[in-house]
Amino acid sequence: MSGLSTIRASLLVVAKAPVPGLAKTRLCPPATPGEAADIAAAALLDTLDAVLRTPRVRPVVALTGSLHEACRSAEIAAVLRDCTVIAQRGATFADRLANAHADTHAAHGLPVFQIGMDTPQVTPPLLAESIDRLAGHDAVLGPAADGGWWALGLNDPSLARRLRDVPMSRPDTGARTLLALDGHDTGVLPVLSDVDDMATARQVAAAVPRTRFAAALAHLGVLR
Repeated sequence: MSGLSTIRASLLVVAKAPVPGLAKTRLCPPATPGEAADIAAAALLDTLDAVLRTPRVRPVVALTGSLHEACRSAEIAAVLRDCTVIAQRGATFADRLANAHADTHAAHGLPVFQIGMDTPQVTPPLLAESIDRLAGHDAVLGPAADGGWWALGLNDPSLARRLRDVPMSRPDTGARTLLALDGHDTGVLPVLSDVDDMATARQVAAAVPRTRFAAALAHLGVLR
């Protein structure tokens, strides 16, 4: 990295510590709570790997939950040393998202491009291209195949306040988020699949067979 002037955006990952019984519970069964948490840990590590290999960004992680109790806690902690880590705050998920955008901008004063830990198939080229798209719009939104969204980029972080009125984790969350951004030039990114259930997990793992995520699924024996 040659200097602050070359940094295009903060690349924010909103993440939950992969604690057994609290992470990816919709994978149970066939996974046990411990196996589901290990899959979540693998997804988080693959995501962070892509983030850290994306050029000209400030990596930020907004974290909730006990990392001490998480699967692969030492490996995750080691990777987080290369990121700015902030605590999630807020009563609802929408509040936590809005606050994460605000806190990330306060930390680095840059446009914010945010993703979650449910798309371990993201790559540095996809992230870089998406951030390039943000430079030409007020905002960009990456729709998810289930009707939600996998990415939100904002040049004006105050727009994140509009997320507080958007119902999350619904089939119309993506459409409602676009509606909340009405009046602002919003670019639409490629559609990705969130890993919310085992069927989607299999599909994503098949698309990225050399990842930690795919290895965790293969160890569970659900890819056959």
